[in-house]
Amino acid sequence: MHTESPETRELYIIQDVGLTTDDLERFDRMLAERRQGDVAQSQRHAEALGALLSSRSESTADDEHDPEGPTLSSEWSRLHALRSETAADIAAVDAARERIRLGRYGTCATCGRAIGVQRLEARPTTELCIVCAVAAER
Repeated sequence: MHTESPETRELYIIQDVGLTTDDLERFDRMLAERRQGDVAQSQRHAEALGALLSSRSESTADDEHDPEGPTLSSEWSRLHALRSETAADIAAVDAARERIRLGRYGTCATCGRAIGVQRLEARPTTELCIVCAVAAER
């Protein structure tokens, strides 16, 4: 929990608006679409990793010294990182949709106050109100 200053009090007043059923349905649809895009992106990353693995096993070239482009290892690392980021986003989306199902979506996990609709529109998977998010970054 954090202390309330005049600045944070103003943020609470701005963001303390509850979500309507329409809002929750809209966020659920938005999150479902985001998940669908993430799953498709993850599949593309998996296919690219498979193709890279195949080319790596077929290649006898010394790609570490190839001036024409990135090395196979750097491309593997890049694709693996992208796939990990996508998997993390899928998990965050699933957690947000579960909070909708449980009636906890839009409530800060730290202080229990409402998360503003504008913040949720910008970051629909967030679990923290802006005040707690700022405090957590310090």
